[in-house]
Amino acid sequence: MDEKCGVVGVSLADRAAARPLYYALYALQHRGQESAGIVTHDGFQQHSHVEMGLVGDAFSEADIAELNGPNGIGHVRYPTAGSVDSSCAQPFSVSFKSGSLGLSHNGNLVNADALRDELAGLGHAFTSDGDTEVIAHDLARNLLDGDLVNAVERTMGKIHGSYSLTVMHDDRVLGLRDPQGNRPLCLGKLEDGYVLASESAAIDALDGELIRDVEPGELVVLEPDGAGYESHRLVEPDHTARCFFEHVYFARPDSTIDGELVYEARRELGRQLWAESGIDTDVVMPVPDSGRAFASGYAEAANEGDGSVEFAEGLMKNRYVGRTFIMPTQDERERAVRLKLNPIKSTVEGKTVTLIDDSIVRGTTSTQLVELLRDVGAAEVHLRIGSPAIVAPCYMGIDMASREELLAAGRSTEEVCEVIGADSLAYISREAVADALDTPREDLCMGCVTGEYPYDIAGEETDREVSRPTVGGRASADD
Repeated sequence: MDEKCGVVGVSLADRAAARPLYYALYALQHRGQESAGIVTHDGFQQHSHVEMGLVGDAFSEADIAELNGPNGIGHVRYPTAGSVDSSCAQPFSVSFKSGSLGLSHNGNLVNADALRDELAGLGHAFTSDGDTEVIAHDLARNLLDGDLVNAVERTMGKIHGSYSLTVMHDDRVLGLRDPQGNRPLCLGKLEDGYVLASESAAIDALDGELIRDVEPGELVVLEPDGAGYESHRLVEPDHTARCFFEHVYFARPDSTIDGELVYEARRELGRQLWAESGIDTDVVMPVPDSGRAFASGYAEAANEGDGSVEFAEGLMKNRYVGRTFIMPTQDERERAVRLKLNPIKSTVEGKTVTLIDDSIVRGTTSTQLVELLRDVGAAEVHLRIGSPAIVAPCYMGIDMASREELLAAGRSTEEVCEVIGADSLAYISREAVADALDTPREDLCMGCVTGEYPYDIAGEETDREVSRPTVGGRASADD
């Protein structure tokens, strides 16, 4: 499972935007490690620096110094659409008749190919196979014929899929969230300006104050001098399709998304997990780091009344080992798990253990961890999962495995348990997720756990009435 991207935009009164953007991208590094980039504008011209690699490697002190201007946008990327090379690194920049444009995109369009074909037929030349360039070209075309707000609204009417965008049109910074609010985006106040970011943790890193989430279908336009912002609600949907997995795994636990602190949401998911499938064991332990808040809530609920379960850190993490899903072979992934997580024998030996994790994708990590705990003497190992079973891919900006690679696809919970080798296995229910997030089920995107999606995706079922926009005089073609 690959992570999504992170976007940021700032407009300041009288200081350079590059360093605040750099710090904000550091705060969003968990959302993408393939490339990092910043585009600024000094009132006269646009400046850009985009490199492959982590934020700390992509920028030198000299690079930051050359990014002039008080307005800018930034991006960290993990590829979900387009090639894994510099051609798809962002922000994507383009110069055209009406000025310059920079664009950072978190999400994934499902009609990008049809729109690219239409634009290519109109003479647009593309330098990448990513969907971000498609949005940039369509917006540039619309800016030739109308004002900024109308141009954005017309582009929104053409693109279909998930997107949170930070856009720079000359020296003006915009933030745009798709009508379903699938990807997060928030607005914050700084001492001398305003900031837009994928997560509030980036605002915290700048000593800013979170104002609110950008609403689904809303365009926020920052004043170039950092004095204020305008809000334009371009679409008001009957229902949203917020990604529940932001709260389960992707977002930082110290971020507030859609009005809820992610850490508290995960603790509540853990409490719900105990209520649905709690089992009395000697020890409750998390898979670090993402399982920690779930396990805390689970153990707290288990100990209400007469409970006496121990909450313990039974697995220690080696933070210098990369993510196991990027290892090219199964054998290497299995070896990486053993390098990454090491059990504390005294916590485990001779005890019954409940192991809490956020999700099961391929099952490699879960299988290895159950085996590790048995190797150091665990009497029983019970696995509890803070998300429903993942049975289908994500098309909305999370590069999950295909159905063939997903362990739970086509298998019952009992069959998955047998493959993993645990004494028991239970997932949280979809209904409990909605309850824990205090969000109606119809306002969440749960396509990866239901196989039904809030967008019109070729070959897949939908969970609501939805159709693709018309492109080139017809409904857009399948990707």
